[in-house]
Amino acid sequence: MANEVITNYRRQILVQASSGDILLPAITHMAFGDGGVDGEGHPITPSGAATALNHELLRKTVDGHTFPSATTCRYACTLEKTDLVGQDINEITLIDANNGLVMIKTFTSKPKDGDMVLIFEVDDEF
Repeated sequence: MANEVITNYRRQILVQASSGDILLPAITHMAFGDGGVDGEGHPITPSGAATALNHELLRKTVDGHTFPSATTCRYACTLEKTDLVGQDINEITLIDANNGLVMIKTFTSKPKDGDMVLIFEVDDEF
């Protein structure tokens, strides 16, 4: 079961940008949610047709990005001590400057305690 998908929206703008018809909007945000698992706690397969997380809890501006390889851009986003305290995080997305979802990833629940900072890194790979 694949737990990560590039959205149909992203595929459409990539092909339009490749043709020169549009400029590709920058990835600017990450969103975190708790709707990425089934009743038994197993990650569900996200849909490329999705336009939102199953249950978004928080959206934050990305901290920055790096290029770990020539075909990968890694985005980082920090959840501070006061962010999502007591919540279980199990779905994440990258969001572009047009407010479009680029990809969705689901995973087993990660509880967020109030005494910790969590840094999430998500790769945009080609």
